[in-house]
Amino acid sequence: MLRLGPVPLDPPLVLAPMAGVTDRDFRLIVRRIGGVGLVTMEFIASRALVRGVAKTLDLMHFVAEERPISIQIYGSDPDTMAEAARQVEAMGADVCDINMGCPANKVLKGCAGCALMGDLELARRIVAAVRRAISIPLTVKFRLGLDHERPNFLELGRICEGEGAQAVALHARTARQMFSGDARERWGEIARLKAALAIPVIGNGDVREPADVLAMLAETGCDAVMIGRAATRNPWIFRQTADLMAGRAPEAASLAARRELILGHFQLVAAREESRWALHKLRKFTGWYTHGVPRGRELRQRINELEDVPSFLAAVEAFFEQSDEAA
Repeated sequence: MLRLGPVPLDPPLVLAPMAGVTDRDFRLIVRRIGGVGLVTMEFIASRALVRGVAKTLDLMHFVAEERPISIQIYGSDPDTMAEAARQVEAMGADVCDINMGCPANKVLKGCAGCALMGDLELARRIVAAVRRAISIPLTVKFRLGLDHERPNFLELGRICEGEGAQAVALHARTARQMFSGDARERWGEIARLKAALAIPVIGNGDVREPADVLAMLAETGCDAVMIGRAATRNPWIFRQTADLMAGRAPEAASLAARRELILGHFQLVAAREESRWALHKLRKFTGWYTHGVPRGRELRQRINELEDVPSFLAAVEAFFEQSDEAA
């Protein structure tokens, strides 16, 4: 079993932080299905947290059922990042993670996220300041580099280890790639990082199916695997992977299980979110959740015409009722 300090990751499978996705509802869905060792909150702006911005504080709500949970913060000022990390620890998070891997332009323009791979001295100061500020385990997530001409992940990994991080996570793409290309072609770089460090290395990038987790572990020797976008299409991937790792045949989610998950999740979103934002989130999740579902494309086309949440929920329920009858 992998441990980050006193925090066990059993199994060594991690839900990746994804903005607008890994909110309290989705984290609980994945946790209740089972098979995930650590869930991670969508990344939090350190300045907004320190300033007490209400919207940011609301994002940080979590419950005991989600544990162990990691809260990821980002920013470019060491003192602000340190204070944000203190608040993360005070809120009761099990792990604090530093984002040095986000390739989004609005984050890069603030010299945060993956932009820190272009200033390793600043990256060092941030890791050192956060490490001094907290006693809970600290992890850092980053990419191969800003682009293929500047692959400095090994150097950044050594910096994180030297400044006291308990583990690092490597997404096997550059910032310039965003999410293009096939990260599996660069999994070998995860193996190089693992060979260079004594602390645990978490592999990330284009794990699409449970078998991919076993392939990444075998190819790279990494200590854990982080799964992101694949979990949006198949929240059962962690349980299926845990079964495969234990020598059990993974079980596909039934149509009834999908119906229960989708309607349950959507009702939570509808109750919590303002109508316009709820519709946006529901459309996004429907596109993911109906991946591989018979006639899923019909539902995706239908919901684009709907303008209010009650009509949306009724359309989803009707879709599954028709699917049950057809079965």
